[in-house]
Amino acid sequence: MDNQLTLMAVHAHPDDEVLSTGGIFARCADEGIRTVLVTCTNGEQGDGPKGVKPGEPGHDEAAVSALRLEELRESVTHLGIEHVELLGYRDSGMVGWAANEAPDAFANIPVEEAAGRLAALMERYRPQVVVTYDENGGYGHPDHIQAHRIAVAAAEMSGIPSKFYYTAVPRERVAELFDYLRSTGAAPEDLELPEDFGVPEEQITTVVDVAPYAERKRKALEAHASQSESIFLLHMPAEAQQRVFGQEAFILHSSRVPAADREDHLFDGLR
Repeated sequence: MDNQLTLMAVHAHPDDEVLSTGGIFARCADEGIRTVLVTCTNGEQGDGPKGVKPGEPGHDEAAVSALRLEELRESVTHLGIEHVELLGYRDSGMVGWAANEAPDAFANIPVEEAAGRLAALMERYRPQVVVTYDENGGYGHPDHIQAHRIAVAAAEMSGIPSKFYYTAVPRERVAELFDYLRSTGAAPEDLELPEDFGVPEEQITTVVDVAPYAERKRKALEAHASQSESIFLLHMPAEAQQRVFGQEAFILHSSRVPAADREDHLFDGLR
């Protein structure tokens, strides 16, 4: 492909593309930057019809996978994502689930194997910027951690990305959101932020204003209707949703171009 500015985000499941990168996808698309989403699994361990969980009667992994991929196709239209690449691995489920033991679960695939496939996509699209999760996958999900591992390995194998970012949830912003929800009665008074949730503000290197794209993010999230029971943001007041959707935060992990201590765009220094 040509040398067009390109953003690639590596996510674990259908629907992960929205919360942490939906705004930057939409903004980059509007700015003429090519956008590439790599989704590693088909989401088989998601909710089935009426919220039925894996292992419960009526949960059909093949049907869940097909539905979630259909929802993904709708989501990306709202975000303006130009290219979607599906690695097609089996969803590993949450920590401690029986699905963890499946030999073909994404978390059990040799990193070199999956990273090789991802490196080939980097060779094809030549992304200057790659985004994925941090070492803990954001919150410890096995597939998120594996996505981190293969993205780091693929970037090293290919040597292509100029800048490599981790998605981040600023702890202080979440604390402010919880205060707001309690003050409006939208959350119980005893709602407390877990001590290990999010990262301190001082670790954040990049905060991107995506407020003009908040509505598109909401629509993209709503496209994943089968998982709405577990997408807590959809159940919050509109003002709270706007607060959450209006900014996206990142940690610059590595850069081959000069980078400022604080950035307001992932492509700072590249154009």
